Amino acid sequence: MHPDDVRGHAVGTCFKTGPPGVVGAETEWFVTDPDAPGAPVPAATVRAAVEGAGPPPGGSTVTYEPGGQLELSSAPFTGLAPLHAALAADIAHVRDALAPLGLALAGHGVDPHRPPGFQSEHPRYACMRDYYVARGYPEVGPQMMCSTASVQVNLDIGADEADAARRWRLVHALGPVLVAAFANSPWRAGRRTGWASTRQAIWAELDPCRTAAVLRDAAESPADAWARYALDARVMLVRAPDGRWISDPGMTFAEWLRGGGPGLREDASGLRDGGPTLADLEYHLSTLFPPVRPRGWLELRMIDALPEPYWAVPVAVATALLDDPRASAAAEAATARFAGRDGAGWWL
Repeated sequence: MHPDDVRGHAVGTCFKTGPPGVVGAETEWFVTDPDAPGAPVPAATVRAAVEGAGPPPGGSTVTYEPGGQLELSSAPFTGLAPLHAALAADIAHVRDALAPLGLALAGHGVDPHRPPGFQSEHPRYACMRDYYVARGYPEVGPQMMCSTASVQVNLDIGADEADAARRWRLVHALGPVLVAAFANSPWRAGRRTGWASTRQAIWAELDPCRTAAVLRDAAESPADAWARYALDARVMLVRAPDGRWISDPGMTFAEWLRGGGPGLREDASGLRDGGPTLADLEYHLSTLFPPVRPRGWLELRMIDALPEPYWAVPVAVATALLDDPRASAAAEAATARFAGRDGAGWWL
């Protein structure tokens, strides 16, 4: 594999263009006991109840974050109305499955009552936790993994290369606006933090090589920017050919392409042989968490989770501002003087 292959993957897969019009959303929820909001709810209990209720009727996928947060990911829809109908039905389906147990879905950007607690020992999450501790993030790493939740909006890349570049610039200019407009996490572990979006403050503290905004230079093509970002980011974890999961092998992806950097750990020295594969690149990309992540669509990751029924509002707003020509033009004009600004502080 060569750096040019990374760019080729960015162009052909991550920034694949086509006519806009498809939208999807992911909603994350804390599962709580309303009578004891500070008490942990076992993830196994939640899984059993949700799986026992059968598949969500609207076709959403149910997954779980390392702290037990429940995520509903919709299918892509050609328009907001069918998306809203399907995802609302699926949220109601899960809510009804939990109600007999006295449990509820709570929409907050950060768990306002409970400290972070891991409820999954999947090797991926164990490696992530170890990586953050090793890299100097022993507090905000677990907070991000176990105590945060979001509404993610998924929108098309663009009709062609020029449109993709325009939408890429615009969504980065709008990102801090969306953070502020839908901030919903002033509390953490029973205390006010001083932030409207504590979730965004947590992300701003965490490992900028994989959480900072990708856009730095408005003149740089989106695919080039994403390839650069991926190459410069440290490898968080590797699934070795012998089946081991290796956390923080001690190199960037670019160094891995060159045979491993000077910080390569001794127990990861076997990674020098052959270099990374396309599967390794794709897995590396899944461990990068910028506020806007290209995945063949634009994944907007900066919005705090919101309670019912308000989760639908940022989905509609973001979709309108990118897909409606008049709204998009107005948004470009309104954010023109801010476009291209860099730095984590700009997102707080």
